[in-house]
Amino acid sequence: MTMPVPAPRSTIAAWCLYDWANSAFTTLVVTFIYSAYFTSAFADDPGRGTALWSRGVVVSALAIAALAPLAGARADRGGRRRYLIACSLVCVAATAALTFVRPGPPNAVVLALTLFVVANVAFEIGLVFYNAFLPSIAEPARIGRISGYGWGLGYGGGLAALVLALVVCVSDPPMFGIPTAEGFNLRATNLLVAGWFLVFAVPAFVRLRDPAGTGGGGSVADAFRDIVATARRLREYRQVLLFLLARLFYNDGLVTIFAFGGIYAVGTFGFTFQELLTFGIVINVGAGLGALAFGFVDDRLGGKVTIGISVAALSAATLVGALAPTPAWFWASAILVGVFAGPNQSASRSLMARFVPARHESEFFGFFAFSGKVTSFLGPALLGVLSEAYSQRVGVASLLVFFAVGGLLLWRVDERLGIEAAAG
Repeated sequence: MTMPVPAPRSTIAAWCLYDWANSAFTTLVVTFIYSAYFTSAFADDPGRGTALWSRGVVVSALAIAALAPLAGARADRGGRRRYLIACSLVCVAATAALTFVRPGPPNAVVLALTLFVVANVAFEIGLVFYNAFLPSIAEPARIGRISGYGWGLGYGGGLAALVLALVVCVSDPPMFGIPTAEGFNLRATNLLVAGWFLVFAVPAFVRLRDPAGTGGGGSVADAFRDIVATARRLREYRQVLLFLLARLFYNDGLVTIFAFGGIYAVGTFGFTFQELLTFGIVINVGAGLGALAFGFVDDRLGGKVTIGISVAALSAATLVGALAPTPAWFWASAILVGVFAGPNQSASRSLMARFVPARHESEFFGFFAFSGKVTSFLGPALLGVLSEAYSQRVGVASLLVFFAVGGLLLWRVDERLGIEAAAG
């Protein structure tokens, strides 16, 4: 690992608090509020709106896949903290700008999706640098639970932001005289996200430091050379390759559920925005508790086992959600998704942290982000096409394929050999 001694508790707390800060974006913008608002306000019907939103998700995923390895390679030469701050600020600015794009004008759809793509790309590239700090601040025996603390706190942050949005923006009438014409009160939740992210990310900006001995970042050409060298070196890390290949699929299924869960709830079961917020609150409670609890399971049984359990549970939840005859059945599937989504994401991050060799954390986490995005257009694209051609239920059911393939590939990963290769 990068540091022979554990980081101070204040540094670990600041790192975890960044999860609390950034989860407002994924919860309110990507999953529950703005995505559902966009599909209903910027399109004539939910199927068309879902297809439009899926295209924004696809474009951002391809951009992230292209940029993440380069960003990681450059950051390992120095400037990891600086890049984290820059990406966070770009995400905050683009998210705030979404508030002022109203439906109706000819360019409204393009402008809204462009701002979303910019915000989402900046958010995900920032995570490359953020995740790379994990092996630097955590002892090997505690990586699982510290990753779990971060994810758990993140879901707590998403929950708190949802409650605040419910009270301030979505209540009837909204507080502070926020207008409701053209859904401005719903768009105003983006301002809440931007302020939340900015304020609570400050401790991480202050406390996190680049590893000693790194330089000024080098040139872009140097970063490209590092990517080529790491790609060749990956052949020596067979378990990393197998794990990243498995993650290509199971993460695609999970990301699509998050991106379209709220849209599915509105389009198929007629959820109001108040019900959608309650739905998000319940999921975040389950996910936070799941991430915290399974962090200890991760350290005890290993990341592979923890991920495998979560993939099986998420597959069952997806099947129940696609076939749900009543909203009650859908609620049951959503709670199951929440409980096991947190452990899936947390254990994936901790397993990668165990597999990365010292001094190449950002670079390997760049490929980690690449694996999470390079094919992530498949899930949204397939769901969007099937939703438009048949129904949202058929689109959701298609995600079972991604979980099944990812689970089978994960079964071939040998965690012990991967850890030994990183140590060597």
